Amino acid sequence: MSKLYSEQHRELQSKFDSQRMADLMENGLRHFELSPEESEFIGNRDMFFLTTVDINGRPTVSYKGGAHGFVRVLDPTTLVFPSYDGNGMHYSMGNLLNAPKVGLLFIDFVKPHRLRVHGTAEIRFDDPLMSEFPEAQFLVAVSIEDIWINCPRYVHPHIKVDQSKYVPKEGVATPDPAWKRVDIVQEALPKRDQGKASANGGLISFEEYEALVGKGEG
Repeated sequence: MSKLYSEQHRELQSKFDSQRMADLMENGLRHFELSPEESEFIGNRDMFFLTTVDINGRPTVSYKGGAHGFVRVLDPTTLVFPSYDGNGMHYSMGNLLNAPKVGLLFIDFVKPHRLRVHGTAEIRFDDPLMSEFPEAQFLVAVSIEDIWINCPRYVHPHIKVDQSKYVPKEGVATPDPAWKRVDIVQEALPKRDQGKASANGGLISFEEYEALVGKGEG
């Protein structure tokens, strides 16, 4: 009996004569520990996509980016990544506190390749590794439960132009994002961010912010 597929999966697999391939994926290619090559692949990524489920049972996905190596493989069944300052919703992180099952999709866009990881997530505020991730608010540890390689044939090759200027670096002041200058958000900002707009170029309207985003300056 499959632990991965429902009757609805089987209906589609039967329709397209793919049940044998699906069974091979589940029982032959799906595995539960990262190989050295997979650990190296993850350690060389500077982004991934994280899926969580919200309080209404709706799946959601978020982009997570950082410096190369910001996702750290601790052992074949455990990885960690930092959570940085964001828009204050803590939407994905709050989701995993409520429902800790998560999915992570790692993609190499230069040499198309992708790896899917499923597991159970835990937020760690006092992990000793915190000191190795500048500006991290906390770490997320994922206990790995399933791993498999996805076919990369529909991954369009892309070349990275540059690293985001907002990626934290040891000993370097990270600039504040432009949205923290928008007039309508000033009273809602955390206390630590209030009053900084003038030093960062002054207040702007939401329309001005949208124009900056359109030019890639947000």
